[in-house]
Formats: sequence, structure tokens, C-alpha cells
Amino acid sequence: MLRFQLTPGFDFQKVGKEVVQIEREGLAQLNYYIDTGFSNACKIIAACHGKVIVMGMGKSGHIGCKIAATFASTGTSSFFVHPAEASHGDLGMVTTQDIVLAISNSGESNEILTLVPVLKRQKIQLICMTNNPESTLGKAADIHLCIKVPQEACPLGLTPTTSTTATLVMGDALAIALLKARGFTSKDFALSHPGGALGRRLLQVQDIMHSGDELPYVSTSASLRDALVEITLKKLGMTVICNHAMHILGIFTDGDLRRVCELGMNLNDAKITSIMTSGGVRVPPNMLAVDALNVMQSHKITALLVTNDNQLLGVVHMHDMLRTGVV
Repeated sequence: MLRFQLTPGFDFQKVGKEVVQIEREGLAQLNYYIDTGFSNACKIIAACHGKVIVMGMGKSGHIGCKIAATFASTGTSSFFVHPAEASHGDLGMVTTQDIVLAISNSGESNEILTLVPVLKRQKIQLICMTNNPESTLGKAADIHLCIKVPQEACPLGLTPTTSTTATLVMGDALAIALLKARGFTSKDFALSHPGGALGRRLLQVQDIMHSGDELPYVSTSASLRDALVEITLKKLGMTVICNHAMHILGIFTDGDLRRVCELGMNLNDAKITSIMTSGGVRVPPNMLAVDALNVMQSHKITALLVTNDNQLLGVVHMHDMLRTGVV
């Protein structure tokens, strides 16, 4: 790290605000470049049967990585390929079904220009972002997206600042326009974010419920002893009582067992239908898990019945919320 003497009384806040103002003005101009070319870029990306391959050198490469990640998480299959590495074999990652989005502020990055003849020969569509449509890359592209800004925030005019911000915003504009055009939903988003907090918040009840062999239920002819065996086996502290069509009549919980014991009932002779609690709190399978958690808390219970009308599909327990990180 370079060592230097700070200017006495230097106003860091003033310079910081100047940078924000310069970049804000640069983004205001970007609005004029959302034009027919932008619409055409969105259309060919939406129609692409392969992936959007993003390329860029230096700071443009760093921004390109983020744009590719934003595409991928919002429904547009995409990844970043370093153009220098592409010249040494990584171009094999690109197929004729793909689209290349090349980023170069000047439009004269040698590493990208070297690839253009090969891309053209393979008839791979090329979208580029540059500050000059008359640049070599701008002329070679099938679609040009202008990212020209009045000035960089760097007082030397050398460090990419406003221009990289504008590039990032143009990439976001493409990704979100495509997201809305496709009708991309929160459930779609959760599928690409299973390990993150955002994905956990978007989990649905059907994603975490117990079903099939894990589902605790007994028939209407079951005895209390049968119900206790089912509760013990399934380890959810309750069982559902259903008819032959899996329509719900009621539930029986650990709390109900304590009530039965206090009444001194014969555990061997009692029928479950005579001592069950009718109903049970129910939720649909597409309810968000976080909303189901709120239902549990409001009713002060630890399990919910997941149903389609009155038909039992599954059971979701507070432990499932803890296990998946919803809580």
C-alpha cells in the first residue's frame, strides 16, 4: 500500500458527495440509451435456447461476473467466461445455441476482439456494451448497447467509476426486464436460492411437509392404542384421523392423551373417534412456510395439517421450520 501524507483538513465528505453526484448524472444519461436496441437485446435473450455468456476484461470483467450472476438468479441461464482464457480453450464452453454479451468501455479490448471472428464464423449472436457504437466491437456486434457517461468520478479520468456503474445498471435493466416479461415468480427465485436466507423465506409448506410414509394418520376404526403407536412411530406428537378417501375427521395429540389419562379412560377399549379433537388447523400446500409459522404462533400449536379442500396431503411441524431455517 502506498504511503502518503494526508492534506491537512481534507474534506472526505465533500469528495464523497461529489462522486455520488457525478455518478448520478451519468446514470441519468443512461436512460436515453434504453432504446430499440435494448428491446431487441431482450427479445433475442428471451428466445435463446442456450445461455448468455458474459465476457469482459479488467473492471468490465468484474461487472460482467455480477451481471451473469444476476441473470442466472432471475431466470436467464448465464455464466461468465474470461476472454483471455477463452482464447486458450475456454471458448469451447460457448455453443451455437448461446448468446455472447461482451463488455468493453472503449470497444477496443484486444482479448475480446480476438474472439469476434470465431464467434461470427459460428454464427453466435453478439451483444456488446461500449461507450462508442463506432468502435471496432460496436460495429461488429449484432446489437450495441451504449453505456457512455459524461465523465468518470476519478479526477484523473482514468479509474473506471461512473462507467462501471452505468454498465452494472444496464445489466440490471436487462435482467429485470426479462424477469418481468417471463412472469418470473418468487417460487422460481427460491429454486435458485435454496441455501440463502432469501430462499428460506420463500419456501412453501409443500417443500418441507411430511407426506407419504412419514405422514401420521389412522383410520376411523382405529383404537386409542393404534393412535398411540402411530404417534410414537412418526414422532410428530400427533396423528390425524381420516376416512378411506383421506378426508380429515379430526386430530389426536400428546395433549389430548394427557386429557384422556386425567379422565381415567380405558386405553384398550377407547375408539379414537370418540376422543379425538374435531377439525385441526389447516393450510394450503402453496402457503409460504414463514406464513405457516405465523399461523402456528397465533394458534399456539406446533403442527399444521396441509390440505387440498378437506383431503390430507401432509403435516408440517415446528421442528421442520427450525430444520430448514425458516424460524
